[in-house]
Amino acid sequence: MLFKMFITFFKIGAFTFGGGYAMIPIIQEEVVSKRNWIDDSEFMDAIAVAQGSPGPVAVNTSIYVGYRIGGLPGALLAVLGTVLPSFLIILAIATFFYQFRNYTIIDRIFLGIRPAVVALILSAVYKLMKKSKFGYKRLLISLGALLAIVFLDISPIYLVIAGGVGAVIYNKVKSE
Repeated sequence: MLFKMFITFFKIGAFTFGGGYAMIPIIQEEVVSKRNWIDDSEFMDAIAVAQGSPGPVAVNTSIYVGYRIGGLPGALLAVLGTVLPSFLIILAIATFFYQFRNYTIIDRIFLGIRPAVVALILSAVYKLMKKSKFGYKRLLISLGALLAIVFLDISPIYLVIAGGVGAVIYNKVKSE
């Protein structure tokens, strides 16, 4: 099981371009849909914990899933599987491809990859919103947070803290 988890996260790390948010739909497909290691609800919780924790969201998500499935060894193997491909690719680029950095074809390849990365990120946002069954209030809060980040340059950290504190206060008042 641990080896299968390592291979799964290695494959995710090796074939996903664009960073953590681009990896979310692929992680979801592998660990929820294909392998049934966790369900959609727990995956949403994993994403929330991963985003609220320091570090890359894909690494944090792999740690969560790995720990949930295989304890500490599972967490270590899952995170190793996630980061090892990137490390090896960057090492190869730094070692072998540095001499090709000024080639036009290389620039064009990366220009072609960018729209696909944006599509992967938007796909992750859409899937997460669809599965979380946002009501109008939560959707408005999310849009407000997005506008605050983009136009007011407010740090997402402050918004995550405010969201957590706001939820605690709201639920405390609601239960009384």
